[in-house]
Amino acid sequence: MHRPAQLGPPPPNPSSSYYLANSDRRSKPHRRQAHRRLRRLRQHEYTFTSVLKACAGLTDSVNGTKIHGVVTKCGYDFNLFVRNSLIDMYFKLGLEAFAYTLFDDMPIRDVVSWNTLVSGYCLGGYVDKARWVFDQMVEKNSVSWSTMISGYARLGRLEDARWLFDAMPVRNVVSWNAMIAGYSQNEKYSDAIELFRQMQQAGSVRPNDVTLVSVLPACAHLGSLDLGKWIDKFISRSRMELGLFLGNALADMYAKCGCIAEARQVFDQMREKDLVSWSIIITGSAMHGHADEALAYFYEMLECGMKPNEITFMGLLTACTHAGLVDKGLEYFHVMEQDYGVTPKVEHYGCMVDLLSRAGRLEKAEDLINSMPMKPNVIVWGALLGGCRIYKDTERGERVVQRILELDSEHSGSYVYLANIYASLGRLDDAAKCRLRMRDNGVMKTPGCSWIEVDNTVYEFFMGDKSHPQSNKIYSMIRELGLKMKLAGYKPKTDLVMHNIDEEEKEDALSTHSEKLAIAFGLISTSEGTTIRVVKNLRVCNDCHEAIKIISGIVQRGIIVRDRSRFHHFNNGKCSCNDYW
Repeated sequence: MHRPAQLGPPPPNPSSSYYLANSDRRSKPHRRQAHRRLRRLRQHEYTFTSVLKACAGLTDSVNGTKIHGVVTKCGYDFNLFVRNSLIDMYFKLGLEAFAYTLFDDMPIRDVVSWNTLVSGYCLGGYVDKARWVFDQMVEKNSVSWSTMISGYARLGRLEDARWLFDAMPVRNVVSWNAMIAGYSQNEKYSDAIELFRQMQQAGSVRPNDVTLVSVLPACAHLGSLDLGKWIDKFISRSRMELGLFLGNALADMYAKCGCIAEARQVFDQMREKDLVSWSIIITGSAMHGHADEALAYFYEMLECGMKPNEITFMGLLTACTHAGLVDKGLEYFHVMEQDYGVTPKVEHYGCMVDLLSRAGRLEKAEDLINSMPMKPNVIVWGALLGGCRIYKDTERGERVVQRILELDSEHSGSYVYLANIYASLGRLDDAAKCRLRMRDNGVMKTPGCSWIEVDNTVYEFFMGDKSHPQSNKIYSMIRELGLKMKLAGYKPKTDLVMHNIDEEEKEDALSTHSEKLAIAFGLISTSEGTTIRVVKNLRVCNDCHEAIKIISGIVQRGIIVRDRSRFHHFNNGKCSCNDYW
């Protein structure tokens, strides 16, 4: 009588690990022989899995498929560990369909098999397929959850990632790191810091170096120096090795939070330095206006046998720009390709145009733009427009504005420039037409935003902001400073306000710029002598720059402002940029 075939995996092969592992029921000589065969089997397993992993890392599909053929000939095609490695390799080779076929054909699967499938789909921009597999899994571990969270975060689907994170039954350091890194990499810096604080409060998981490497860029962006310093102390207390990635992140944080001396100290402590390390310290010195130090680091880097790249040269050119070193900048610009094989990109041309424009060499700057091998972008033309504004070259400025608007019809800076130029020349009708055109085209100025950290909390201010609980005290401080500033000779630059309002209203508008609100809040919230540190998303305007110089002398405090392009260190009525920025 014919018996129906039974469902389920095939019986174990006599040479399989299952058969050999259960051979202790046999005679002693046979058991010794079986154990020798088991050791050989495991050696083959390790060999195949190692070679397959290497093929995956090298994306070597030719040798990968050849090794798969050897695996099949040797009878290891259904070995669980080898099959998992094959699936992983094919995913990393971009052959998702073949990887899934191998998974679907497996007689036995473990949690690693399922995790490999989830990870493979996430790795290939297929996160919805990965989620479908994840939902089918009966047994999920921390790897499964963390892989899905990372997959969503990589695509910027942070709400999906956070939903999974919150739904996890037990979180480990990997899952915390996945979510924190997701926020940081998607520029949700405040969320990254807030989640890190929750991790600390939970107390069940201790941050590791991966956690800190994800949090430090958020501190750098928001100017969260207190938290950055806490992390530095945590590294020392925990006796964590200041490895390459952690050292670079810490040095970068200090440089971008206005502490270039501390950045240099971290840099000097690092046992291993790569090109990123040198570029951080060169660019950091440049941002603080320390051109001589930036150039010295560059030559020291060359002595160490490091070859500069495009980022290194951007740091050098930036240093020259902020210090007005035109000839030096031109020299570096010419030798970067000739001597070091680094082809200038549009960013390098933009930096050179900025250098020439700030120095008043507008014709040479425009000639450089016209000689560019690639099409100049808005930023390049904007650098020339900045020079036209400084040196009041109206004719050239109008021509540049037309070029900018051809590239970006919603470039608010161009409309503002034209309106202000026309108003300063008494061409009020033209200024009004420019403002009307701006309104009709729906062009909005990028709102100024400033951040300040007080008592381990980062506060955000916009122009005219009254949302802070202490707004009354903040505006009272603004008024008090305004009276003292006028006694010290301050005259508001009301020509910067393009709205058609009276002078008093223009002065009020200037007094509520975001950085002034942040500084006022810092003054009422910190003790005397404390340095005020502010980060702004835009270039600091001429009026704010002049006002902060005077405020620093009145309150006898250091005030550090990081704007879009550099640092300004204000002390005793002077700025480190020497009014050249």
